[in-house]
Amino acid sequence: MARSKRPRRNRESLGLAALGGVALLLLAGAAAAGFMWFYISTPAKPILAPLSGCPVAGPDGISIVLVDTSDDLPPATGREVQSILDDLISSLPPYHLLEIRVLDIAQNRSKALFSKCNPGDGTGMSEWTENPRLARSRWIESFRKPAAEAIRNSLASAKASSSPIMAALQDIAIDRFSSERARGIPKKLTVISDMIEHTRDYSQYARGGDLSYSRFRQSPAYLKYRTDLHGARVTIDYVTRPSVMPDTNRHAEFWSAWVKDNGGVLDLMHRLQGT
Repeated sequence: MARSKRPRRNRESLGLAALGGVALLLLAGAAAAGFMWFYISTPAKPILAPLSGCPVAGPDGISIVLVDTSDDLPPATGREVQSILDDLISSLPPYHLLEIRVLDIAQNRSKALFSKCNPGDGTGMSEWTENPRLARSRWIESFRKPAAEAIRNSLASAKASSSPIMAALQDIAIDRFSSERARGIPKKLTVISDMIEHTRDYSQYARGGDLSYSRFRQSPAYLKYRTDLHGARVTIDYVTRPSVMPDTNRHAEFWSAWVKDNGGVLDLMHRLQGT
């Protein structure tokens, strides 16, 4: 008896089904390989210290703000400063340290009101492997809000009879710029001040307003406050006070020379509005 032949249509269906199965397997393999590549190529998140929020190995960058409120700021100036510092908070890269300091006049140094690393606001996170919304919520609560509060507190007036700006800058350099790790990472220093140095060792009110750098070099302050900024990029948001410092151009030249002489790079000297 002759063996019956399988219908051609059935054979074609079986062949198409097999090809479809192979294609699905190939697609699944490609998807798995793509996921593995994404997982392997994504940089591992650093382990963070619980209090500072910085990587345990140290921050990836440092941004220090020194606010000098030894004299009152006019309202317009205060608003501009608030805007500048809000922008600084928002633009700080993840795992960079933000520290907000004020002059500690009694101790002849500076005092930190806030010191924490940016944990990241969720920008650029994958919806598949991470939770951008949770990351942003944590950024707001643990970083942005307390930093903004510290800024408001830093702008409160603390009138004083002296203004040890150089001592405060030296304090910052020793605390934050001098370690071996800090020397190899980006460092930014923002100073909000009228920049009128006034101590027993050297005063810019004295001797008829002589702002020459040569006079400063002859004063006890030159060696006492000698500072190594280790290449930090410096921005001075300058509060002009024409009644006590009429020659603002020479004053700016003095501080430009001071920053260069002490191992920093002056990026910008910006005159604040309202003064």
